[in-house]
Amino acid sequence: MLFLSYKRLNGSYLMEKFNINNIDTEDSLVKHEGVVSKINNDVVTVSLMGNINCEACNAKSACGVSESNTKEIEVHNITQSLKLNENVEVLLRKNQGLKAVFWAYVFPFILLLVVLLIASSFFAEWMAGVLAIVVLIPYYAMLYVLKNAFKKTFQISILKTA
Repeated sequence: MLFLSYKRLNGSYLMEKFNINNIDTEDSLVKHEGVVSKINNDVVTVSLMGNINCEACNAKSACGVSESNTKEIEVHNITQSLKLNENVEVLLRKNQGLKAVFWAYVFPFILLLVVLLIASSFFAEWMAGVLAIVVLIPYYAMLYVLKNAFKKTFQISILKTA
């Protein structure tokens, strides 16, 4: 089974072909079943359903996808003709998922801890705690500003299911 992934490079799209039968999907891809809930030009919104693959994933406690029954994700799609309420699979390479978990959860925790430890040697405990939390505001603001760069980095693909 083949699926196509498109990456944007210098204003144009490069197509990558993957043969899913040749990829050990348990080790290299995270798959989530979903339903197309909205189509807007070349952006498809997919409502993800609960996934049994989350049970075997090492990052499930930090991921957030496994916690709820449904989540929505926007996927850039320029080639496939999809219809509303069509069943699809959303695919992401596992190493990209771990990078996303790092930037969303691990790095902010390390930042909070380092600021708390350094600030506690100069300020009162309550002030060090407040400062550690306040430092997260510009961090998450920076993530928001850089969200387009992260969208390019974390390429998500859609695979139609029968």
